[in-house]
Amino acid sequence: MFELTKAEAEVSRSQNATLKRGENIKYLPYAFTEHGVLQLSNVLKSKKAIAVSLKIIDVFIQLREILNNHTELRLEIEKIKRKLDYQGKNMEVVFKYLDELIEKKNNPTPRKAVGYKIPKKK
Repeated sequence: MFELTKAEAEVSRSQNATLKRGENIKYLPYAFTEHGVLQLSNVLKSKKAIAVSLKIIDVFIQLREILNNHTELRLEIEKIKRKLDYQGKNMEVVFKYLDELIEKKNNPTPRKAVGYKIPKKK
């Protein structure tokens, strides 16, 4: 069990069951970790306490799965983003070369004539 910070307490406030925002909070609430709930369920022996503790543990497990799935999703998005950034740089190089080719086509350099030179008649 640990005490929440003021910022954590503000985020976790119920809209209907607590004081209005900005009113003084008399004390910071405490929260249990997943392991703390498990230990608490070993101490409390009533059927209702055990059922609630098991439900809370199930919620912790679901939260962990959601966080893991989002982490994997975030990593996949980062991989795709890196690939796109790399492809974007490659496309810049391709367009640079295309611009150079267009420039050469528009401003061709004079070429020397190829072949035999026929002497001019006087």
